Amino acid sequence: MTDTLQYLDGVPVLVCGADGEPVRGEREATDLLGNAFHHGAAWVAVPVERLTDDFFRLRTRLAGNIAQKFVNYRIGLAVLGDVSRHVEQSTALRDFVRESNRGGQLWFLADLAELRARLAGAGR
Repeated sequence: MTDTLQYLDGVPVLVCGADGEPVRGEREATDLLGNAFHHGAAWVAVPVERLTDDFFRLRTRLAGNIAQKFVNYRIGLAVLGDVSRHVEQSTALRDFVRESNRGGQLWFLADLAELRARLAGAGR
C-alpha cells in the first residue's frame, strides 16, 4: 500500500502504508511532511512498522524531534499500531505516550478507526 490521502470524519489524513520507507530520522519525517503538504493533509498516520526502535528510545530524542517538526508545521501525527512492547520496556515512554494522547498534536492509537473517532471528538 502506498501513502494515500483519506478523509476521516472530514479531516484530510495522509495514511502511510506499512510497506513504505522506514522513518529512521528527521529527513524521512521531513519527507512525510512534504508529502502531507502536497496532498493538503492536516494529519499524517504512520503505522508503527514504519518507525525504527530508535523512535521509541526517548534518549535518542528522535521521537521528540520528529514530534516538534510536526508541531512546527501544524500537521498532526498519529502513530498507529501496537506500541505495548516498547511501553513495557520504558516508564518514560509510557508517560510520553499518555501525555501525547492527552494533547492534540501527537497521538498513539490502535488503528484508523480509533483515529477517526478521535478526530470526530476533537471539536475542530
